[in-house]
Amino acid sequence: MAEVLIVQNITRERPGLLDQVLKKKGIPYDLVDLDAGEMFPDPRAYKAVVVLGGPDSANDTTNKMTAELAQIQLALDAGVPYLGICLGLQTAVKAAGGRVVPGREKEIGLVDAQGAPYAVQLTEVGRTDPLFANLPTTLAVFQLHGETVELSPDMELLATGTHCQNQIVRIADRAYGIQSHFELTPDMLAVWAAEDPDLQPIGLESLKRAFERIREDYTNIGEALLTNFLHIAGLS
Repeated sequence: MAEVLIVQNITRERPGLLDQVLKKKGIPYDLVDLDAGEMFPDPRAYKAVVVLGGPDSANDTTNKMTAELAQIQLALDAGVPYLGICLGLQTAVKAAGGRVVPGREKEIGLVDAQGAPYAVQLTEVGRTDPLFANLPTTLAVFQLHGETVELSPDMELLATGTHCQNQIVRIADRAYGIQSHFELTPDMLAVWAAEDPDLQPIGLESLKRAFERIREDYTNIGEALLTNFLHIAGLS
Protein backbone atom coordinates (compact mmCIF):
# COMPACT_ATOMS: atom_id res chain seq x y z
CA MET A 1 0.00 0.00 0.00
CA ALA A 2 1.31 3.45 -0.93
CA GLU A 3 2.45 5.57 2.00
CA VAL A 4 2.89 8.90 0.20
CA LEU A 5 0.50 10.75 -2.08
CA ILE A 6 2.05 13.02 -4.71
CA VAL A 7 -0.29 15.37 -6.57
CA GLN A 8 0.65 16.93 -9.91
CA ASN A 9 -1.11 20.12 -10.96
CA ILE A 10 0.30 19.94 -14.48
CA THR A 11 1.73 16.89 -16.20
CA ARG A 12 5.19 18.35 -16.87
CA GLU A 13 5.87 19.19 -13.21
CA ARG A 14 6.80 15.75 -11.95
CA PRO A 15 8.28 14.57 -8.63
CA GLY A 16 11.88 14.67 -9.88
CA LEU A 17 14.32 14.28 -7.00
CA LEU A 18 11.47 13.25 -4.71
CA ASP A 19 10.86 10.19 -6.89
CA GLN A 20 14.55 9.29 -6.61
CA VAL A 21 14.60 9.69 -2.82
CA LEU A 22 11.45 7.62 -2.35
CA LYS A 23 12.75 4.82 -4.57
CA LYS A 24 16.11 4.75 -2.77
CA LYS A 25 14.28 4.35 0.52
CA GLY A 26 11.79 1.83 -0.80
CA ILE A 27 8.81 4.01 0.11
CA PRO A 28 5.82 3.33 -2.17
CA TYR A 29 3.78 6.26 -3.42
CA ASP A 30 0.72 7.08 -5.47
CA LEU A 31 1.00 9.75 -8.17
CA VAL A 32 -2.14 11.52 -9.37
CA ASP A 33 -2.23 14.05 -12.21
CA LEU A 34 -5.02 16.59 -11.82
CA ASP A 35 -4.11 18.02 -15.23
CA ALA A 36 -5.07 14.68 -16.77
CA GLY A 37 -8.44 14.71 -15.02
CA GLU A 38 -7.49 12.36 -12.18
CA MET A 39 -9.08 12.89 -8.80
CA PHE A 40 -7.33 14.07 -5.62
CA PRO A 41 -7.94 11.08 -3.30
CA ASP A 42 -8.64 11.24 0.41
CA PRO A 43 -5.32 12.45 1.89
CA ARG A 44 -6.11 10.81 5.24
CA ALA A 45 -5.34 7.43 3.67
CA TYR A 46 -1.63 8.38 3.44
CA LYS A 47 1.22 9.04 5.85
CA ALA A 48 2.32 12.12 3.89
CA VAL A 49 1.05 14.31 1.05
CA VAL A 50 3.13 16.31 -1.46
CA VAL A 51 1.47 18.79 -3.82
CA LEU A 52 3.59 20.01 -6.73
CA GLY A 53 3.55 23.19 -8.80
CA GLY A 54 1.57 24.32 -11.80
CA PRO A 55 0.29 27.38 -13.69
CA ASP A 56 -3.06 27.59 -11.89
CA SER A 57 -3.76 30.17 -9.20
CA ALA A 58 -4.99 29.16 -5.77
CA ASN A 59 -7.50 31.99 -6.27
CA ASP A 60 -9.09 30.28 -9.29
CA THR A 61 -12.74 29.37 -8.91
CA THR A 62 -12.58 26.33 -11.19
CA ASN A 63 -13.93 22.96 -10.08
CA LYS A 64 -10.35 21.64 -10.10
CA MET A 65 -9.06 24.28 -7.69
CA THR A 66 -12.12 24.21 -5.46
CA ALA A 67 -11.78 20.45 -5.02
CA GLU A 68 -8.00 20.68 -4.54
CA LEU A 69 -8.30 23.30 -1.79
CA ALA A 70 -10.92 21.18 -0.02
CA GLN A 71 -8.68 18.10 -0.05
CA ILE A 72 -5.66 20.05 1.16
CA GLN A 73 -7.71 21.54 3.98
CA LEU A 74 -8.80 18.01 4.87
CA ALA A 75 -5.15 16.94 5.06
CA LEU A 76 -4.18 19.92 7.21
CA ASP A 77 -7.14 19.49 9.56
CA ALA A 78 -6.26 15.81 10.00
CA GLY A 79 -2.60 16.58 10.73
CA VAL A 80 -1.30 14.63 7.73
CA PRO A 81 2.33 15.65 7.08
CA TYR A 82 2.26 17.94 4.06
CA LEU A 83 4.82 19.42 1.68
CA GLY A 84 3.72 21.93 -0.94
CA ILE A 85 6.01 23.10 -3.73
CA CYS A 86 5.26 26.37 -5.57
CA LEU A 87 1.50 26.16 -6.22
CA GLY A 88 1.44 23.49 -3.50
CA LEU A 89 2.61 26.17 -1.05
CA GLN A 90 0.05 28.69 -2.22
CA THR A 91 -2.90 26.30 -2.07
CA ALA A 92 -2.00 25.18 1.45
CA VAL A 93 -1.55 28.74 2.71
CA LYS A 94 -4.92 29.69 1.26
CA ALA A 95 -6.59 26.58 2.69
CA ALA A 96 -5.12 27.39 6.12
CA GLY A 97 -6.34 30.99 6.19
CA GLY A 98 -3.57 32.96 4.50
CA ARG A 99 -3.75 34.86 1.22
CA VAL A 100 -2.33 34.44 -2.28
CA VAL A 101 -1.49 37.74 -4.01
CA PRO A 102 0.48 38.96 -7.05
CA GLY A 103 4.23 39.10 -6.46
CA ARG A 104 6.23 42.29 -6.77
CA GLU A 105 7.82 40.70 -9.85
CA LYS A 106 7.94 37.29 -11.47
CA GLU A 107 10.83 35.05 -10.44
CA ILE A 108 11.80 32.84 -13.37
CA GLY A 109 14.67 30.39 -13.75
CA LEU A 110 17.97 30.32 -11.90
CA VAL A 111 19.10 33.97 -12.01
CA ASP A 112 17.26 37.26 -11.58
CA ALA A 113 17.13 40.20 -14.00
CA GLN A 114 20.45 41.47 -12.63
CA GLY A 115 22.12 38.10 -13.20
CA ALA A 116 22.29 37.18 -9.52
CA PRO A 117 21.55 33.50 -8.73
CA TYR A 118 18.27 32.93 -6.94
CA ALA A 119 18.73 31.80 -3.35
CA VAL A 120 16.77 31.74 -0.12
CA GLN A 121 18.06 32.47 3.37
CA LEU A 122 16.82 30.65 6.46
CA THR A 123 15.29 32.78 9.17
CA GLU A 124 16.24 32.37 12.82
CA VAL A 125 13.25 30.05 13.22
CA GLY A 126 14.15 28.19 10.04
CA ARG A 127 17.67 27.44 11.26
CA THR A 128 16.25 25.32 14.06
CA ASP A 129 13.49 23.63 12.08
CA PRO A 130 14.02 19.90 11.37
CA LEU A 131 13.19 20.45 7.69
CA PHE A 132 16.66 22.00 7.33
CA ALA A 133 18.69 19.64 9.51
CA ASN A 134 22.32 19.53 8.33
CA LEU A 135 21.69 22.08 5.59
CA PRO A 136 23.37 25.47 5.04
CA THR A 137 21.56 28.71 5.85
CA THR A 138 21.62 29.88 2.21
CA LEU A 139 20.09 27.55 -0.38
CA ALA A 140 20.29 27.80 -4.18
CA VAL A 141 16.86 27.44 -5.78
CA PHE A 142 14.99 27.38 -9.09
CA GLN A 143 12.11 29.84 -9.33
CA LEU A 144 8.97 29.77 -11.48
CA HIS A 145 6.16 31.89 -10.06
CA GLY A 146 4.34 35.19 -10.33
CA GLU A 147 2.25 35.03 -7.15
CA THR A 148 3.26 34.99 -3.52
CA VAL A 149 1.64 34.35 -0.14
CA GLU A 150 0.65 36.41 2.87
CA LEU A 151 0.77 34.39 6.08
CA SER A 152 -1.79 34.05 8.81
CA PRO A 153 -0.56 34.80 12.36
CA ASP A 154 -0.11 31.13 13.27
CA MET A 155 2.23 30.38 10.33
CA GLU A 156 6.02 30.60 10.64
CA LEU A 157 8.31 32.06 7.99
CA LEU A 158 11.33 29.76 7.63
CA ALA A 159 13.19 31.26 4.65
CA THR A 160 13.18 34.55 2.75
CA GLY A 161 14.24 35.74 -0.69
CA THR A 162 15.46 39.02 -2.16
CA HIS A 163 12.55 39.73 -4.50
CA CYS A 164 9.87 37.54 -2.92
CA GLN A 165 9.94 37.62 0.87
CA ASN A 166 7.88 34.60 1.87
CA GLN A 167 9.78 31.66 0.38
CA ILE A 168 9.45 28.76 2.82
CA VAL A 169 6.68 28.50 5.39
CA ARG A 170 5.67 26.16 8.19
CA ILE A 171 1.92 26.25 7.72
CA ALA A 172 1.06 23.97 10.62
CA ASP A 173 2.69 21.22 12.64
CA ARG A 174 4.44 18.96 10.09
CA ALA A 175 2.98 20.99 7.20
CA TYR A 176 5.38 22.98 5.01
CA GLY A 177 5.28 25.02 1.83
CA ILE A 178 8.18 25.97 -0.44
CA GLN A 179 7.72 28.70 -3.07
CA SER A 180 10.74 27.67 -5.12
CA HIS A 181 11.76 24.34 -6.61
CA PHE A 182 14.21 21.93 -4.96
CA GLU A 183 13.07 18.86 -6.93
CA LEU A 184 14.39 19.68 -10.40
CA THR A 185 16.43 17.21 -12.47
CA PRO A 186 18.17 17.83 -15.83
CA ASP A 187 15.50 15.85 -17.69
CA MET A 188 12.74 17.90 -16.07
CA LEU A 189 14.56 21.13 -16.91
CA ALA A 190 14.61 20.18 -20.60
CA VAL A 191 10.86 19.54 -20.60
CA TRP A 192 10.06 22.75 -18.72
CA ALA A 193 12.29 24.82 -21.01
CA ALA A 194 10.41 23.48 -24.04
CA GLU A 195 6.88 23.73 -22.65
CA ASP A 196 6.67 26.52 -20.07
CA PRO A 197 5.92 29.91 -21.68
CA ASP A 198 7.86 31.81 -18.99
CA LEU A 199 10.99 29.72 -19.52
CA GLN A 200 10.89 29.56 -23.32
CA PRO A 201 12.36 33.08 -23.79
CA ILE A 202 15.39 32.12 -21.64
CA GLY A 203 16.12 29.04 -23.75
CA LEU A 204 17.31 25.58 -22.85
CA GLU A 205 21.04 26.19 -23.39
CA SER A 206 21.10 29.20 -21.10
CA LEU A 207 19.14 27.32 -18.44
CA LYS A 208 21.39 24.27 -18.74
CA ARG A 209 24.55 26.36 -18.29
CA ALA A 210 23.15 28.05 -15.19
CA PHE A 211 21.94 24.74 -13.78
CA GLU A 212 25.25 22.98 -14.33
CA ARG A 213 27.02 25.63 -12.23
CA ILE A 214 24.97 24.67 -9.17
CA ARG A 215 23.82 21.16 -10.04
CA GLU A 216 25.84 19.21 -7.48
CA ASP A 217 25.00 21.46 -4.52
CA TYR A 218 21.39 21.90 -5.70
CA THR A 219 20.87 18.14 -5.97
CA ASN A 220 22.46 17.41 -2.60
CA ILE A 221 20.35 20.08 -0.92
CA GLY A 222 17.16 18.92 -2.60
CA GLU A 223 17.69 15.29 -1.65
CA ALA A 224 18.56 16.24 1.95
CA LEU A 225 15.56 18.52 2.33
CA LEU A 226 13.16 15.94 0.93
CA THR A 227 14.69 13.26 3.15
CA ASN A 228 14.23 15.55 6.16
CA PHE A 229 10.55 15.93 5.31
CA LEU A 230 10.13 12.17 5.12
CA HIS A 231 11.81 11.89 8.51
CA ILE A 232 9.40 14.49 9.93
CA ALA A 233 6.55 12.40 8.51
CA GLY A 234 7.91 9.30 10.26
CA LEU A 235 8.88 7.62 7.00
CA SER A 236 12.68 7.77 7.16
